[in-house]
Amino acid sequence: MYAQLRETAAELAGVLWREHTVYRERGGGVVIRGEHVRRWISLAPTGGKDRALLRAGRILDGGTTAPARTEVVVDLTAPVAELATTCRRMLAEVAAAADGSADPGPSRAGRPGKARKAPKAPKAPKAPKARAARTGRSRHTGAGSWVVLVLVGVAVAAWAYTLFGGPGY
Repeated sequence: MYAQLRETAAELAGVLWREHTVYRERGGGVVIRGEHVRRWISLAPTGGKDRALLRAGRILDGGTTAPARTEVVVDLTAPVAELATTCRRMLAEVAAAADGSADPGPSRAGRPGKARKAPKAPKAPKAPKARAARTGRSRHTGAGSWVVLVLVGVAVAAWAYTLFGGPGY
């Protein structure tokens, strides 16, 4: 499956971008990075024969990749031109999301067996809770802390006496 993904990714990269880098990712998929357009595309195995999960996202300022904005399952037996069209549509969605619109999360368009949930109505903002007043406690060192400090001091003094204070020093 990796050989098929790598071959498809190499052809796809040549169609999409003149400058690109194709490499293997940890999960067994293939990533195409277009540094000059600050976008990436990933092809990952889905477990089905001749099918791959196609994800797209953007490249951040430091060169790290942002999480995928869109993803779709594609058929690897489709012509490269058809895959390129799908990629261009996904890259357009990534570009539109990067222009300042709200973060809708990954697109589930084309995912088999996944129904899209209706958007939730925005919740009313909660009133800020009043801070509970401290009851009789202060921020100063408590008696228990002083006892611990005195005991540590006694232990250090006893050690110093055995080392330096005995007869014959």
